[in-house]
Amino acid sequence: MTPSDREATGLLTRPDDLVRLLDATGRRHANPEFDPWVADVDVDALVDLHREMVVVRRLDAEATALQRQGELALWPPLAGQEAAQIGSARALHDDDFVFSSYREHAIAWLRGVRPDELLSVWRGAAASGWDPYEKRMAIPNIIIGAQSLHAVGWAMGAKWEASSAASIAYFGDGATSEGDVNEALVFASSFDAPVVFFCQNNGWAISEPVGLQSKQPLARRADGFGMPGIRVDGNDVLAVLAVTRWALDRARRGEGPAFIEAVTYRMGPHTTADDPKRYRTDDDLAEWRERDPITRLHAFLAASGADMEAVDADAKAAADRAAAELRAGITAIPDPEPMSVFDHVYAEPNSHLERQRDRYARYLAMFDESAEGAR
Repeated sequence: MTPSDREATGLLTRPDDLVRLLDATGRRHANPEFDPWVADVDVDALVDLHREMVVVRRLDAEATALQRQGELALWPPLAGQEAAQIGSARALHDDDFVFSSYREHAIAWLRGVRPDELLSVWRGAAASGWDPYEKRMAIPNIIIGAQSLHAVGWAMGAKWEASSAASIAYFGDGATSEGDVNEALVFASSFDAPVVFFCQNNGWAISEPVGLQSKQPLARRADGFGMPGIRVDGNDVLAVLAVTRWALDRARRGEGPAFIEAVTYRMGPHTTADDPKRYRTDDDLAEWRERDPITRLHAFLAASGADMEAVDADAKAAADRAAAELRAGITAIPDPEPMSVFDHVYAEPNSHLERQRDRYARYLAMFDESAEGAR
């Protein structure tokens, strides 16, 4: 990648341009504005963050392997974005509500979604994987950016009910060019909705660099909507936690929405149907591997005097348990009955759906008759 190409991706991250508490080597940097937001995060808490990042990376690798083995129809990997997801999810309160896209597996994991619930949609066995009211997390949205409108609507309702809860909408850099996201920003600002817009700028809207969408950092778009925008090093789990706590706190206090741009990198393909080698170089990937979020926190813990042998053993054991649960879970997912495709489409029965159900039942019966004739 040439310097001009690198500039076009919008990923040149100057230290003074990002909120960063841990640099790529794991060295701690003081930040008077955001240090207070993580003053309670001790070594034990950082070990927990490290463990969760290791676990979700293992789950991601297992799911990718399962897709290659024909157990899943598709999988959108999250490798490289663990800090952005784990750090922000740890800032949430239990009564906050999450509206995500299709790559936030780490968020789902921390909200208590079981591996079989996470994989059932990607296996093609269910239209949704979990009860969103129980997990306080909506099912993943495949329509790019649509979840941002849902998050604003929920937040407006929470405000009208005088709730102290906030919502958070996760989306990628490509979604910021969608009308839904911009409409959501307008509504959120106009009604001071308690919502946080969390953009994971992983550099690529599938195969197009973010620089083709914006000549300026995405966080600066927030200025035009009358809300604060902030860029954070998305590979720094501590900084992400601090910034998200700040944004959620102001939302809960009635100060309205905020826009967070977490600058990170998608180390794998957009989905398992994508070939990233067609649009990015190995040198670019190698450069970002040096900023690996897990390696960074590991280095900081080692420098802090943590027992790294115990830290590594604990993380590996947790990852092994999660991976075993995931593999056991996918084999336990039952194949759905064909007619179940009509379940949960509408809250109440209606004639339009019944007509479709009747036609589909007759269609299936036609195959049964053919089978009888062949015998």
